[in-house]
Amino acid sequence: MGPARARDLAHAGLYTVRDLIFHLPFRYEDRRGVLPVAAAVAGSAATFRGRLVGVRRIRTRRRSFSLVRGFVEDASGRLPVVWFNRPYLVHQTDPTDPTDRSDQFVLHGPVRQAKEGLELVNPSCERAGEAVHGDRIVPVYPAAGKVGPAALRRILDGVLRQADLPREVPEMVPLELLQRYDLPPLGEALEALHHPGADADVAALNERRTPAHRRLIYGELLELQVALALLRLREEAEPRTRRYRSGPRLRKVLEEIPPFPLTGAQERVMREILADLARPHPMLRLLQGDVGSGKTIVAALALATALESGHQGAFMAPTELLAEQHFASLARLLGDRWRTILLTGSAADAGRRRAELASGEARLAVGTHALIQQTVEFQDLGLVVIDEQHRFGVAQRELLRRKGDRPDLLVMTATPIPRSLAMTAYGDLAVSTLDELPPGRSPARTEVVPARRRGEVYGRLRAAVEAGERAYVVAPLIEESGKIDAASLAEVEARVREVLAGFPVGTVHGRMPFPERERALRAFAAGEIRALVATTVIEVGLDVPAATWMVIESAERFGLAQLHQLRGRVGRGAAPGLCIAIHGRLADTARRRLEIFAATTDGFEIAERDLAIRGPGDLLGTRQAGLPSLKAARLPEDWDWLVRARDDAREMLGRLDAAALRELEKAVESRRAPI
Repeated sequence: MGPARARDLAHAGLYTVRDLIFHLPFRYEDRRGVLPVAAAVAGSAATFRGRLVGVRRIRTRRRSFSLVRGFVEDASGRLPVVWFNRPYLVHQTDPTDPTDRSDQFVLHGPVRQAKEGLELVNPSCERAGEAVHGDRIVPVYPAAGKVGPAALRRILDGVLRQADLPREVPEMVPLELLQRYDLPPLGEALEALHHPGADADVAALNERRTPAHRRLIYGELLELQVALALLRLREEAEPRTRRYRSGPRLRKVLEEIPPFPLTGAQERVMREILADLARPHPMLRLLQGDVGSGKTIVAALALATALESGHQGAFMAPTELLAEQHFASLARLLGDRWRTILLTGSAADAGRRRAELASGEARLAVGTHALIQQTVEFQDLGLVVIDEQHRFGVAQRELLRRKGDRPDLLVMTATPIPRSLAMTAYGDLAVSTLDELPPGRSPARTEVVPARRRGEVYGRLRAAVEAGERAYVVAPLIEESGKIDAASLAEVEARVREVLAGFPVGTVHGRMPFPERERALRAFAAGEIRALVATTVIEVGLDVPAATWMVIESAERFGLAQLHQLRGRVGRGAAPGLCIAIHGRLADTARRRLEIFAATTDGFEIAERDLAIRGPGDLLGTRQAGLPSLKAARLPEDWDWLVRARDDAREMLGRLDAAALRELEKAVESRRAPI
């Protein structure tokens, strides 16, 4: 392989032979069964074997475009062949011996009806004795940057000719587990996927039902579950010295904080959290809840438990706006029982607030990334709460936890996590779920309408604002883009100001200076602004109970989770909410997303169906950093294998002594070989 090709593969993340053999085909084509030339039929792809005659290059008027024409000939006849922009074929197809009329080539491609009869169009072309693109079950690889499927097929064929995968690829899954599920060793599985046998079942290969696929799927998920189980074991290796109070005094404090009765789900989750805090090891818990399910009150009660026990608490949010909203909510709920401070990047007196934390005068810090700066110290950090966990990386979470002696951790997300994803990306965390809305809250009504009905929607919006309602109007882009056909903020703002002439309209987006954005949001919350034109900066955490209308422009440009989060901004008070998604031209995937969005307001159902559409790669995000990635497994499709892998990982680790666990941890961290 030359240096240019090696660089192209490296840019795609393929550096070694090992990387190549784990770059798996995503589908297979059955190119077995060579047809006689006379049996060619227009409209189908076929494989032919014969001599190439009359091959010549034809120049065209376009300087950068040329044709190569010729004929493939066998005993049944001859068929015209045309290639586009492949002039090198004129020399590559020269007979090795001009007097040898048996020099054979294998060609595979589509046959079409041309003016003068049938012709084979742009087929693969290779000498019969070297064929890797035809006359067999052909693996089709995902392109690796500039290196396309055909080039990858030839490269992998070369690898398989030189490497004995069944003998050379190390096997790390215990033999008893392979036998339990009737799975082949890893090397054999890889060989079967890259070079299927002549009698392989093409349908089973494409549906990922072969033993080889099952071996790769199970191995990936087992490795991931072992890594997650080791993370949890590491946290539980030493008991914490910190203790939390219980008894009548704490119960009295916790009863006084909520301004309304807790839902059954909130009470259940609080029992889970209190049970964690009573155990000898640090809490590692994920709290997930749909929009409006009441996560903040649960966080306040958990923090109150730590503060009442004499420890400090920290609450980290991804943006200053969210941090300020949480600070206001927690100050209102906790009252003046404990000194609470806000620590953000723009805080004017940050030095004094940091000193209060270090001395212990301040008991609770609410803030952004500012909380993990080196200059921030806590006297006795007991409980860390992180909101919108998916916005932070694992490293950021660990930086905050290092501010104390292995503090307890509660991470929260308003983006419901599918059960299969919770078991993979968050498998080292116990999961609590708020699946019940507080009394008086009802899901927003949803309408999905084409752009041709935009005038009707804005007419209804005008009537709603005249009746005293408040509205968000969301655009996907801040500025117009020549590459993306979608509404820009300026375009939408101009439309809204025209429709709502006489009413105050505001604008917010992520590039605005924070104080300016804050003023607009405060004005909207106070009713001084009746409509707020925004980007997805309002997607998470914004709580304006009086807002009842949400119009989403170019809705086909948003993901399902984003659409659901935006819808969750309205109907948060006594009045019902309405969300109208206006869309342009729809591709199949966008149509499916909007159909799901219109059909359900259940965030957990949306999350499962979103995962099925997008796959886990888009959803794991920074949480997956440092953990094995998924290449063969698909979620939620492979749920059964995930459950088996989780149970087997726990069983494996339960049988190992301390020395064996350390060796396994080193092996997982070095990633010497996938299992």
